[in-house]
Parts: sequence; C-alpha cells; structure tokens
Amino acid sequence: MTGVRDGWDGMGWDWTDHEDIRRRLDGGADPERWSGGRPLHRAALFGSPEVVAELAGRVAEVDATEDGVTALWEAVVAGKPENARALAAAGADPWRTSLGGWSPGRLSLAGPTPGLFAVPAGVGLSPGERATAEEARRLLAALGEFYYDGLGLACVAGIDAAEAVRRLDGAPVPDDVMEEFLDDPYDYDMDESLRFVGVTSVPGGCVVTQPWGYAPQMPGVMARLSAGTFCYGLYANPKSGNQGSVARDGIVEAGDLHPGGGPDEGDSPEEVLRSYLYHHRAVAFACAFAGLRPVDARGALGPPDVWIELPDLDYRAR
Repeated sequence: MTGVRDGWDGMGWDWTDHEDIRRRLDGGADPERWSGGRPLHRAALFGSPEVVAELAGRVAEVDATEDGVTALWEAVVAGKPENARALAAAGADPWRTSLGGWSPGRLSLAGPTPGLFAVPAGVGLSPGERATAEEARRLLAALGEFYYDGLGLACVAGIDAAEAVRRLDGAPVPDDVMEEFLDDPYDYDMDESLRFVGVTSVPGGCVVTQPWGYAPQMPGVMARLSAGTFCYGLYANPKSGNQGSVARDGIVEAGDLHPGGGPDEGDSPEEVLRSYLYHHRAVAFACAFAGLRPVDARGALGPPDVWIELPDLDYRAR
C-alpha cells in the first residue's frame, strides 16, 4: 500500500500508462521512491518502454540499485527486451557486473534475445555456458508450457524407474484401480491419495510424479531416492507458490527453495545462469538441476512408466 507522500498512491502492478505516470511526475511524484523501492525498477518489470524512458530521464542515476541489481538487470531477467533497450538508450550500462559476476548484457547472450545490446570485443559466453543455454532451449521446447499448480515431483539423477521403485518399496497399482482413482483423485482422502505416485525413466535419471499432491517432495521419499546420488523436489503449492528442496545421498540438505523464481543475491555464477534460463519454468528448473534430459512432459504429467503405491510409512520425517 503506497502513501500520498511520494505521489504514487494507488499504483499497483500496472505501470504501462505513460500519460498517468508523466502527470504524476509533473505533479511532484518522486522518481526515486515508490513504496520502499524504486519506480524505475517497478517500471522495468511491469511498465511500457515509454514509461521506462520517462522515469529514466528523471532519476539521478539510471544504474541505481535495488536489492543489489539495476533496473536494466530486472528488465533482462524478466524477459522485457523493449524495456531493456529503453534503459540502455537512457544510459544504463549493460556490462556492469551484478549477481554472480554476471552483467545483464552477458546474461542476455544466453537467453532468447542475444542481440539485445552491442557486444564489446572479448565479451561472450564460455563453451560450458553456451552448452547450458542450448540445453535450456531444448528442454523448454521439449516440456512445453502446461498448468502445473498442485504438482509434486522429484527429479532423481542417475537411476531409472525400476531402481526408484525398488528404493521406495512401491507396489505396482493394477490398471483398473488406477483408472478409477484418476477419474477424480481429489475425491479421495488425502492420506490415501498421497500414496499413489508415478515413476518414469528419462535420459539422465528418472522422475517421480504426483500431479495432485506433494508426496514426491516429502523428506522421507527424497531421502530414499537420493542414496548415492541427488535429487531435486518440487511442489507447486497453489496457495504459496513453488517450493523446492534438494536431497543428496539420503540427506535433505536444502529446503524452502523457490525454483523458477529468478536469480538471488549470493547465488553462484552457475546458479544465476540456471535461474535466468528457467525463470518462471519450475518443472524445467527441477529437471535441469538434476541433469535430466526428458524429451517430453510425460515424466511430470503422465502417463508414467508405472504407477505405484507407497508403503504406509511416515515420509514427512527425514
């Protein structure tokens, strides 16, 4: 909720109305402050190129930072190339180092608009970075876009579906039982529905999936799956957003992650690149983290190689 002191009262997600923004600025709205942040950063994410250019011409420093990044960085990561061009035209520096040692310009070379800025001599991607970007393009195209709220999955490196079933001690579910259940999984008691998971072999490992629940990401499931290897768990919580976790060699070593949420301060160079390439694509992020190379979305959405019923154990315990 914004206050009237900075002149931006009533502003929400939409920063595309150039006439309204200019009227506010002419009336005394502060170009440097909006609800504890910077209007230019907000416009870079949710505005039009005209609004971005208007604000960029009114601020003291077009490369001022918020949460450690410039407005140009925000525009590049958010996939707003016209806003990025408007910022560069106003003097923003595409080659200014930011998170993980990346600049917004070099990061853009790995994304869908590599020709966004004129590239200085000697600046480019390493062979490994190019390979990572190429695999991201392939993986995103292979999976496609689909609605995945409520989906739970675990992407496991280096083991196939048969080994995953063995580790989980799962019992194959008869086809007629599974068909009846799939007619309406939400009509069943949660404790019962959480025990059904699908398992599918994919290049690089396997995917354990549950399109209606979070069972694959439960600590006890991931601990069993990750013995001698590692896995990335995802639950696309319809209420609170994507939740991620990492298990390695039987131990859940990280939780409360936000796959698909974009790069963060403190990320390594590799983490920044992966988060940029899979921004807003949480399922692809989970697959990429585990080194899986699926050729379609079947591992996540089904039908899986096999449906199994998990034993009656406390999988919430690590």
